[in-house]
Amino acid sequence: MKASYKKLWKLLVDKEMSKGDLLKAAGFSSGVMTKLRRSEDVSMEALRKICIVLDCNIGDIVEFVKEE
Repeated sequence: MKASYKKLWKLLVDKEMSKGDLLKAAGFSSGVMTKLRRSEDVSMEALRKICIVLDCNIGDIVEFVKEE
């Protein structure tokens, strides 16, 4: 299974927030954002920071999908 961050991208649109805004607000490196864009695994700490910034739960930003 792999991580899908489609929910995160939709939530950013709903909150009228850019990926750059999230990067600055969460205080993580551009490498983390690159991993998110590529649907790669990121640390739980990075996900926690995103949830704090967006005032949401982890299920609101990531889901796991079967690889085909």
